[in-house]
Amino acid sequence: MLKAKALATLVLGFVLVACGSEAPKEKVAESLTVYKSPTCGCCSKWQDHLTESGIANVGQNTKLLGDLKTELGIQSQYRSCHTGVSKDGYVFEGHVPAKFIDQFLQQPPANAIGLAVPAMPIGSPGMEVDNGQGGSKFMAYRVLLLKSDGSTEVYASITDYEQQF
Repeated sequence: MLKAKALATLVLGFVLVACGSEAPKEKVAESLTVYKSPTCGCCSKWQDHLTESGIANVGQNTKLLGDLKTELGIQSQYRSCHTGVSKDGYVFEGHVPAKFIDQFLQQPPANAIGLAVPAMPIGSPGMEVDNGQGGSKFMAYRVLLLKSDGSTEVYASITDYEQQF
């Protein structure tokens, strides 16, 4: 059975190349430890977003969140309510959409420690607020690339709700 599946994958790859298409990238099998306050509801909603997007995660409640963020190199102006940490030590601070976590982990930029969505933007994953018309309120925000030297750059600009998925 395993050989047949491997052969089918190989054949599909050849067919896609022959047709001029690239084989779809597989998601990075990843698991994050999510450090959070035990009383924060939006942290749990963000974890649900990760799970629904195929990123396994385990919550770790802590009262020393600020100390952990300092230890991980996350400067105060880039902090939010929770911090996800990958097995390789990359950090995902705040309500970072799962698609950008996956993209980052597929090809981590040089000298990067992770991604951050500072504060808690309305409409970001885990921060959805009903607009009373069957949709969600949304405010534009940026996903920042955190670098090991303390600097940042914009990794993604999110201007509408659908861009997050």
